[in-house]
Amino acid sequence: MLIPKKVKHRKWQKGRSKSRLVETRGVELNYGQYGIKAMEPAWLNSKQIEAARKSITNHLKRSGRLWIRVFPDKPITLQAPEKTLGGGKGSVDHYVFPVRPGRIIFEIDGVSLELAKEALRLAGHKLPFKCKIVTK
Repeated sequence: MLIPKKVKHRKWQKGRSKSRLVETRGVELNYGQYGIKAMEPAWLNSKQIEAARKSITNHLKRSGRLWIRVFPDKPITLQAPEKTLGGGKGSVDHYVFPVRPGRIIFEIDGVSLELAKEALRLAGHKLPFKCKIVTK
């Protein structure tokens, strides 16, 4: 699972909803010829990234190259479900990457268009938002 080695602040505040905003960084393909782009806002956790990465690498059968363009570094805290109110903020449970519409999540290069499209389509089913396959 992807977790940061060291963070400046152990617990973050939740932040405002960025559903109306579109991404300005990481919106173009920089490394590969084909990529998968987010069309909706969501929180992407490390288990979902790993599931999508596995489906891509299994379909490509060790051909081509894969880049992961996101890293989960936002800590999410949880309290125990049976705990009463009070007692402060819970401990860090997992890390997420807040995805905004337009962000490139994965990039692929070194394979044919048909193989890349099918691999990215399979990976899109593992992600918690609508995706679009983009080419250079």
